[in-house]
Amino acid sequence: VIGRRRSEMEGPRVTLRTLRDTDFEAWRDVRSANRDWLEPWEPLPEFGTPDALADRSGFRARCQAWDRQRQFDAAYGYGVFLGDALIGEVSLGSVQRGPFQSAYVGYWMAEQHAGHGYTPEAVVLILRFGFEQLALHRIEAAIVPRNTASRRVVEKIGLRDEGTARGLLQIRGVYEDHVRYAMLQEEWTARRADLEAEFLT
Repeated sequence: VIGRRRSEMEGPRVTLRTLRDTDFEAWRDVRSANRDWLEPWEPLPEFGTPDALADRSGFRARCQAWDRQRQFDAAYGYGVFLGDALIGEVSLGSVQRGPFQSAYVGYWMAEQHAGHGYTPEAVVLILRFGFEQLALHRIEAAIVPRNTASRRVVEKIGLRDEGTARGLLQIRGVYEDHVRYAMLQEEWTARRADLEAEFLT
């Protein structure tokens, strides 16, 4: 349980920690500045969902939803920080137990910080958390084929391309195909030392 509730993880350059009320202005500013960079790859919000960008209460509801999901072992979300600056987010979502023991990794990074290795570092940190603290067997990523920047991250880390799923997920109101990538726990174990040497030192 302690491992599951872990609220902070340190890499050599970035820190992952759960977001809280006091992060509202920083989150609003980075999301607003990167709207055109990020929104083409994201689902439309569900009808009636509070707008986290519009006011603090919407952001507070978002943080509380992540906290509830963490308590129920359903999802784990973290802000990615460079020093004190919020530059992105990374998460393990759709955690399935029972015979699956699986989750999906998701991430976004501010445009000015993309391409500097911060995203792979954050993803390797959360993969280690998923496989070693949460004891997951399989972690997947699903990415729109034309999102080359996002695909480069998982390919650099070595998740396997398992093919394209037709109409997998709603993106901006349209059900889009997604390339599915995955890593198994035994693959993580075999490659952990190399991944840590490349991304966490």
